[in-house]
Amino acid sequence: MELGRLLSPRSVAVVGASERPASYGGEALLNLRRVGYEGRVYAVNPGRAWVHGVPCVARLDDLPEAPDAVVVAIPAADAPEVVDAAGALGCGGAVVFAAGFGEATGGAALQASLVAAASRHGLPVCGPNGNGIASPAERVALWGDALERLDPGAVALVTQSGNLAVNALGSRRGLRLHTVVSCGNGAVLDAAAFAEALAARPGVRSLALYLEDDGDGEGWCAALEACARAGVGVAVLKAGSSEAGASAARAHTGALAGDQRVVRALFTEAGAAWTRSPHELLEVAKALAVPGARRGGRGVAVMTCSGGDSSLAADAAEELGVPLPTPAPDTLARLQATLPPAARAANPLDYTSLLWEDGDALCELVLALADDPGAGQVLVLYDEAVTGDGAAAASWGGVLDAVLRAAGTAPVPVSVGSTLPELLGDATAKRLQDAGMPALAGLRTALAAVAALGASVADPVRIADIGAAARRAAAGAPARWYSEHEAKALLRAAGLPVVPGRIARDAQDAVAAAAELGAPVALKRCAPGLRHKSEHGGVLLGLSAPAAIRAGFTRLREGGEVLVEAMAPAGAELLVAARADAIVPVLAVGAGGIWAEALEDVAVVPLPASPARVERALRGLRAAPLLTGGRGREPVDLAAVARVACGVGALLLEHGLALVECNPVFAHPGGAVIADALAAAPVRARPTSQEPPP
Repeated sequence: MELGRLLSPRSVAVVGASERPASYGGEALLNLRRVGYEGRVYAVNPGRAWVHGVPCVARLDDLPEAPDAVVVAIPAADAPEVVDAAGALGCGGAVVFAAGFGEATGGAALQASLVAAASRHGLPVCGPNGNGIASPAERVALWGDALERLDPGAVALVTQSGNLAVNALGSRRGLRLHTVVSCGNGAVLDAAAFAEALAARPGVRSLALYLEDDGDGEGWCAALEACARAGVGVAVLKAGSSEAGASAARAHTGALAGDQRVVRALFTEAGAAWTRSPHELLEVAKALAVPGARRGGRGVAVMTCSGGDSSLAADAAEELGVPLPTPAPDTLARLQATLPPAARAANPLDYTSLLWEDGDALCELVLALADDPGAGQVLVLYDEAVTGDGAAAASWGGVLDAVLRAAGTAPVPVSVGSTLPELLGDATAKRLQDAGMPALAGLRTALAAVAALGASVADPVRIADIGAAARRAAAGAPARWYSEHEAKALLRAAGLPVVPGRIARDAQDAVAAAAELGAPVALKRCAPGLRHKSEHGGVLLGLSAPAAIRAGFTRLREGGEVLVEAMAPAGAELLVAARADAIVPVLAVGAGGIWAEALEDVAVVPLPASPARVERALRGLRAAPLLTGGRGREPVDLAAVARVACGVGALLLEHGLALVECNPVFAHPGGAVIADALAAAPVRARPTSQEPPP
């Protein structure tokens, strides 16, 4: 849908316009006046001739034109009819404030009626159950709560929470908003659709997202790709952690790679900053909107006048994974030449209050840190504890002037952060940001923001590939489970290393199979969808004697077929699994065997995945030292593990499967081999070029 007329309307009609105090219809009309809207405004109310000085008509059809935007400020039950009328008239879009739709008990049918009305005409609709659209940049307010005129900026906000939108519009500390969309239920246009449209709006440099549901993976890939191509930074706050789908909950993958982890993996892969609170969301988005602020690297040098703040900054950086590189010897010498004798050159740097009023010294310290080869950014902690025109205020101002002077010539970005959020004034924050310096409220939040600034820039081609995989991934939850030997037949056909084995027809054939494979062997009960075999006595290991093999076959045969396999060579046990029932298809790699669910040490990588990408994920596991030679162990062949994992992911996509799980995969210095496997087809598999075996 084209959203241009809705986001930048030249005419607005308010249906349900009213002079009742605090009514959404009344505030929506008044807000247009408050924000300085310069377009044509119409009021629609069959019971009024005028509302707040605006002439009123009874119906949309009575207007002299089809307005670009229609504000629907009436009870929920009547909203679908108005949306239908707006679409038939040729309006550009609508905003529906009312609650009582899909979010309410018994409201699903009403929401379906609203969606049907919009779909009949291809009408973009924001809502229902939201606050609407407010754009300081466009001087537009399709908004139900009281609103004042605000200075425009470069941060766009899309939120499923109306209250977060209201709070953002009331925020200060240098935050300047371009457009705010409170999309509510997102019945017609979800958050991804608005994000994609806003990425193309002139003046938008960053996007803040508050999400309460996962949304559509393909839609999010389109939006995130648009942001990457436009150079729009993205910060996201996701509420809640959804449980994995019931289809995968009984497999390890369902427990390890829940939907929340998949959502985070998708956004992180797309270059978005994952935030932890509304405050952090807005501060990070504010930093991402500063031109040139993202040109720095990951290493951060922190500078403060307080030993306590220095220690706290070091602790917070470690918690957040922000690297604070030790300054090079030349940098240490340069710092020590400027510092007072009581100060020690380090990172974080406590320059002490003795230099508080020495602007030249402060400037030199900033530049020395900025010139350090390990520093990609400099963060200066500064608290505006004194305001006014007195000598103390001038002293504080002198510190800021010195930092600004240094930032003007520094080779890496310089940011300023306060230790407490309230110690960063709005005017000061705006001054800094106008000078190209992110101004960040709160010590921990400032470190999170500079970490986001130093992250790798998103690759739009990679995001497009993930979107394409989501488009062709299997639809539906696992419905038909394959037996282990069927799953392994798929893996072998794909050229993946699998422990040799076959189904035994009877006890004597099991002995023959053992002779073919070479004793000792493993016997496994084999049936479609059989999981956790070891917990139910379904696996017998290390059998060599014919009598033991015959007895084992007889014992296991009662629960299904019996698979005879060669014993896998010992090695590190890993889980490698691919699933298609989350927001995008993903690969999960982590600690495997019987410890998979207990340790929950897993990395999630959106598909398709390259071996290099998977190997980076493996090196990021907590158990990575056990794979790379820690504690005297011989390192395993991580490249081989990565190739196996990529093959599993490709198999999922090529066959239109819902789940492929290999657990354990034994990794050792000479390679990797799959010892156990599961696979499942979805309820409604999309057509594939190669059908899996029955």
